Amino acid sequence: MKRSAKFAAMMLLPIMLSACAASDDGKPITYTDDRGVSSQPFPKNYRTEVLSFLKTYLNDPVGVRDAVMAEPVERVVGGRLRYVACLRFSARESDGGYREPRERAMLFVDGRLDRIIENAAEPCAGVAYAPFADLEKLTR
Repeated sequence: MKRSAKFAAMMLLPIMLSACAASDDGKPITYTDDRGVSSQPFPKNYRTEVLSFLKTYLNDPVGVRDAVMAEPVERVVGGRLRYVACLRFSARESDGGYREPRERAMLFVDGRLDRIIENAAEPCAGVAYAPFADLEKLTR
């Protein structure tokens, strides 16, 4: 393969991969096979799954402050009844400082963590938070 052809192939690869990750109908990409079943099992291992996910999701999982979590409750998300566990915490920024705590919702499908919802005001309205010390103890 000529050098210019290799360069063109390398430039197209990210575009092709992003096209594979995109959804044709504008629905969010999920980690589980959401069959649309309305009766969902309670996510028994939700704390463990949330901690495992956040350990990789956060740029720096060490030093999380003000961590609180609500037990999963059923909410309608995307037109489907799902369990949602709400979190609020302040993660350490790259400059070492902290922002105000932000609210996030963890969506579960078939009892397993499916995705995080960054704008969680609606699905987390009215939940009862309790301290989530395990999140503040995360290590790398």
